Amino acid sequence: MKLYALLDYETLIKKKWTIEKFILTCEVLHVKIIQYRDKQGERARKIENLKLIKSLCDIILLVNDEVELVEFCDGLHVGQEDLQQIATCKKDAIANIRQKIGRKILGVSTHNKEEILEANSLDINYIGLGAYRATNTKDDVTVLKENLSEMARFSLKPVGAIGGVRVDDNIKGVSFLVVGSNLYEY
Repeated sequence: MKLYALLDYETLIKKKWTIEKFILTCEVLHVKIIQYRDKQGERARKIENLKLIKSLCDIILLVNDEVELVEFCDGLHVGQEDLQQIATCKKDAIANIRQKIGRKILGVSTHNKEEILEANSLDINYIGLGAYRATNTKDDVTVLKENLSEMARFSLKPVGAIGGVRVDDNIKGVSFLVVGSNLYEY
């Protein structure tokens, strides 16, 4: 099972980890993708951190939500709410994003069968599907648990299981385990 790591900057600081330590952990665990998320930071800090990550490893680097930062990494991950802010029609929102990021990697969060089926017709590279378990970071999500594997079958795109996922989980029908807080236990 391939690992996809969430580098949430606030969590990193709370855990008293450095980006260097996080990257080293990712390399030891053979992580294939890192998603950088920084909801509070200044643009300059985000750019500096993205450049640092790229200089430290050859792992695919995506940025969360911020289209204007894609030039510093390999792609973008957006949530359903982000798409709605760009355009009322999801296809239009994705077309708008594609104009800005070109053929870089683009992933979209999904939470139910309807969103998965919609995502099948979008010009994206993968979906995130969750939450697998309850998490401390998002308390308003539906927990899918065993239903996640069943729902993943509806996707024509590679699926990353997200939300309370652990490095050693064995979730059938997904391409990636998207791991956040559990990485700090290694």
